[in-house]
Amino acid sequence: MSVATVFNIKRRYLTEGLDAALRDKPRSGKPATIDGTARAHITALACSSAPDGHARWTLRLLADKAVELGFCDSISHTSVKEILKKPRSSHT
Repeated sequence: MSVATVFNIKRRYLTEGLDAALRDKPRSGKPATIDGTARAHITALACSSAPDGHARWTLRLLADKAVELGFCDSISHTSVKEILKKPRSSHT
């Protein structure tokens, strides 16, 4: 956490109260369309054995199969990459 972050949280607490300091305001932009359940299904699919005729899953195969199985309406191979690349939280 940087000094600027601490300063901004303190300023928000003094002007808007504790609740505003603890919680972020809603951000602009398009909300995520792939929910946690779909992410879990895609991750589990990637861990399963590859389809017949393929040695391993590719990102495009995973994206196509996720749509075919109804995990989501549409997804790109780059979104699949981001889902699988997501770092795990550290418990240290």
